[in-house]
Amino acid sequence: MSKLIGIELDDAGLPTPTPKIEQERRVAIFDLLEENKFELPERSNRAVPQGPYKMNLSIREKRLVFEVFTENKVLAATFHLSMSPFQQVVKDYFQICESYFDAVKHLPPSKIETIDMARRGIHNEGSRILKERLEGKAIIDTDTARRLFTLICVLHFGG
Repeated sequence: MSKLIGIELDDAGLPTPTPKIEQERRVAIFDLLEENKFELPERSNRAVPQGPYKMNLSIREKRLVFEVFTENKVLAATFHLSMSPFQQVVKDYFQICESYFDAVKHLPPSKIETIDMARRGIHNEGSRILKERLEGKAIIDTDTARRLFTLICVLHFGG
């Protein structure tokens, strides 16, 4: 079973999320656990524990930390990614989300759609970066990358 069955965000030491951020977090976790593809690639020097997996995701010392456990809570893998490649796209994503939320209140549907298309484009870019950074560490599909990118944004917002 190449999938995640649990995910925890370690936001200890980060500011309390706003209601909007908390909602994004709940939706992303729900969607991620409903449908995802997550697999640890085989390694020549050691056996890879089989899934399903549980994941802890955190930001420590400006690094994104993935801790992957088996269903029985045995550590299967840990990997650290620099947050640097994500910083601009996360910033852009939050800016466009704010524009989108404001537009929903005041602008006609055609303008909202244009902003939403831009928001999806930035989200896709963040997902692409995540898939590239996880290459050789984990195998994920595009939808899983999108949902994980949302969780990275949620964590980054607090940090």
